[in-house]
Amino acid sequence: MAKIADPIEFELFKNAIFAIADEMAVTICRTTYSGVLRDNMDFSTALADADGKMVAQGLTLPGHLGSIPAALGVVVERFKGDINPGDMFILNDPFDGGMHLPDIFIFQPLYHEGRRVAFAATISHHSDVGGRVPGSNASDSTEIYQEGLRIPPLKLFDGGKRNETMWSLIEKNVRIPIQVLGDLRAQLAACHIAETQFADLVSRYGIDKLSLYMEEVIDYAERLTRAAVRELPDGEWSFEDWIDDDGIDLDKPIRLFVTITKLGDSMTVDWTGSGPQVKGAINSTLSFTVAHSVGAIRSVLPLNIPSNEGVFRVIKVIAPTASITNMVLPGACAARGLT
Repeated sequence: MAKIADPIEFELFKNAIFAIADEMAVTICRTTYSGVLRDNMDFSTALADADGKMVAQGLTLPGHLGSIPAALGVVVERFKGDINPGDMFILNDPFDGGMHLPDIFIFQPLYHEGRRVAFAATISHHSDVGGRVPGSNASDSTEIYQEGLRIPPLKLFDGGKRNETMWSLIEKNVRIPIQVLGDLRAQLAACHIAETQFADLVSRYGIDKLSLYMEEVIDYAERLTRAAVRELPDGEWSFEDWIDDDGIDLDKPIRLFVTITKLGDSMTVDWTGSGPQVKGAINSTLSFTVAHSVGAIRSVLPLNIPSNEGVFRVIKVIAPTASITNMVLPGACAARGLT
């Protein structure tokens, strides 16, 4: 990493890019149709660099801390060579970068003079996405196919042209289309705010310096995280807890087991030993397990550490496949927050 010539300018840039992420969050609060977004703030906003590495996350829901990098990474890989100005991407499939079906991601690539410089990212919990029950959030579903509309990574807008097929498909599969489509537009509005404000940053700093500073914000967060972790004692600690049952197989306890290993300036959170995935809809996706593992550690670290890719470089999370902490098809996960 090249040395930052002006630390004061860098500090101003860091504050500016996090302010954009927070302004995106305020935009969703002001334009949403839904109380779950306006009052509960069950959403997250972020800015990522041109490669999809998260640089700044707005001050919203810690449960989404690990979700945006995972989902955006799938989009960047899936659409490699086909990401263009005017594109807007959508997804919610838990088996393809998503969390649970009510959580819908919207991503917009940001361009300057034909060069991709960043991504605006939002995730919002929608009040209904179809499925067997209103709200699409039952704990007694037994497979993902009961839980609602699964959206793989797709273009909601393609080169600025609205994908009418996708919009119609969503409208016809949810119980409250006015509210759901209104909340989608709130996410689009947040991305538009990011686009206009980020353009101001580009004009102020230029693309090369802006790219350098975004990388440095990530590295800065990594340095702060490693410094904080280094102060903690080395060692290995384990903890076990039990969920009574999954609501389907009654009186069959479900084990949660975690081992935290700390050595030097890094940590590993290993969920090996947790129970296999269950029939009830309380299974977790890997991204959700990562989010809560990192969020727990993040909560005991200094408050001044930016929430971005740098934190994730320090904390490795392991969750065995087909366990309650990392489900596979056809697992149900709508109520995974209970776990």
